[in-house]
Amino acid sequence: MTTLYLASGSPRRRELLTQIGVLFSPLSVPIDENSLPEEPPRAYVERLARAKAQAGLAALADPGDAVVLGADTAVILDGRILGKPLDRDEAVATLSALSGREHLVLTAVALASTTRVAARVVGTRVRFRLLTRAEIEAYWATGEPRDKAGSYAIQGLAAVFVSQLHGSYSAVVGLPLGETAELLAEFAIPCWQQLPVHSQEGTGRG
Repeated sequence: MTTLYLASGSPRRRELLTQIGVLFSPLSVPIDENSLPEEPPRAYVERLARAKAQAGLAALADPGDAVVLGADTAVILDGRILGKPLDRDEAVATLSALSGREHLVLTAVALASTTRVAARVVGTRVRFRLLTRAEIEAYWATGEPRDKAGSYAIQGLAAVFVSQLHGSYSAVVGLPLGETAELLAEFAIPCWQQLPVHSQEGTGRG
């Protein structure tokens, strides 16, 4: 069976692939994530996802039948990419800007083999309720925003900030699972390869 490699150090992406029963091996492939002059956000995330997948493939001693998955996520407000905060002041400014407004989260996923590269870009619109300065500072103090694009993690403590979401929740976390499954199928990699065994008792929703 084809071996899948994940060219990402993100624990969220590892958890999401595991969630849909996909077996993979992690790869570390540092690349330059700076945007190009006048580069649109959608082109930026797709370029990085493709670059990560191709860099991962190039890092393999014997790529053979291997397939490498790369992904990138960006938070966009007023056409501007909001990266990971450099410090407390930048995180506070970012979260203040997101307060009470809708922003766009773009996530690209790419698969690369020795014969082809394919990618998808998924956009999700997220609206935050109004945040107080005290909430923003308390959130920064938790440490969660420090390494997150847009200074927040929707799967973490910042879930309480979200008032509306239109699109793919998993894409905001870091990997659009529906589109990822479709891409994997194109490369003959099935989902549900390894699933946990659940007891038949207590399986109802209550």
